[in-house]
Amino acid sequence: MDIHKGLGNANKIMNRLLFLVNEFNYRIAELRGGGLRNAIPRESRCLLNVDENQLDSFLETLETEARAIKSEFSIVEPKLEIRFDALDKPFERLMEPQSQELLIKTVYGLHNGVYRMSASMEDLVETSNNVAKVTVADGNIEIGCLTRSSIESGKMDLANSLKSVLELGGFSVKFSGSYPGWNPNMDSEILKVLTSVYTKLFDAKPNVVACHAGLECGILGQNYPEMDMISFGPTIKGAHSPDERVSISSVQKFRKFLLEILKQTP
Repeated sequence: MDIHKGLGNANKIMNRLLFLVNEFNYRIAELRGGGLRNAIPRESRCLLNVDENQLDSFLETLETEARAIKSEFSIVEPKLEIRFDALDKPFERLMEPQSQELLIKTVYGLHNGVYRMSASMEDLVETSNNVAKVTVADGNIEIGCLTRSSIESGKMDLANSLKSVLELGGFSVKFSGSYPGWNPNMDSEILKVLTSVYTKLFDAKPNVVACHAGLECGILGQNYPEMDMISFGPTIKGAHSPDERVSISSVQKFRKFLLEILKQTP
C-alpha cells in the first residue's frame, strides 16, 4: 500500500551495494532479504568472502557507497541502517562467479516500485512491482516479486517484463497467487449512497479514494462483473509490516457508520 512513497527496498539496496563493488574479488556465501511478498522488504543480510588483500579497499568503497545511499533516502528513510561486520569463520559454499554476476545484474534490472499511474484518478498507483524476496542458500537462488494492478492487462504487461529479465538471467519463472484488480468507478451508485449517509451522520464529507492493494472486491467483481461494490473501514497504518496497527476510535466510528447503512438498506 505504501509503494508510491518511494521507500527503500532492502533487496534493491543490498544488490546495488554488491554491484558497486564488483571490481573486487568477493564471493557470496548466503543472502537473505525480505519475507512476505506483500510487504516492502525491510531487511537484507549477506554473508560473503573477500580477498584478504582487498579487504580494506572493499570496506572503504562500501562505506562510501552506503553514505551516498543513506543521503538519497534521508527524507523517506531517516532511520536507514547499513552495517558491515567482520566474521571470523569459514564458509562451506560460495557462489560461482558467473552465477553471482548473473544474479546481481538480474536483480538490478528488475523493476521495483510504481510502474504506471492511473489515468482515471489523480494520484492513484495503477500498476507496480515489489521485489519482495531474494534468497541465496543451500545451493539455490530464489527471487519473489509481487506484481499488482487495478487493470489485469497492465499487470500482465509488467509481469512479462519481469519474466523476460529473469529468463535472460537464466532463471525459470512461475506465475502464481494472482488476484484480479479492481478498477475504481467514481460514478458508482452505492458510492453516492454511502457518501450521503456519511455526510449526514458525521457532518463532514468522507475521504473517497481508490486503494492500490489486493482486495476481496477484485475477486467478487471478476465473478460478478455487474455488481456495484464499495470498500470502507477503519484507519490502518503500517499495513503488512511489524508496525501494522489500527485506530481504535476509527473502528468505533465505522461501526456506527455500518449500522446506519444497514438501517437504510432496502
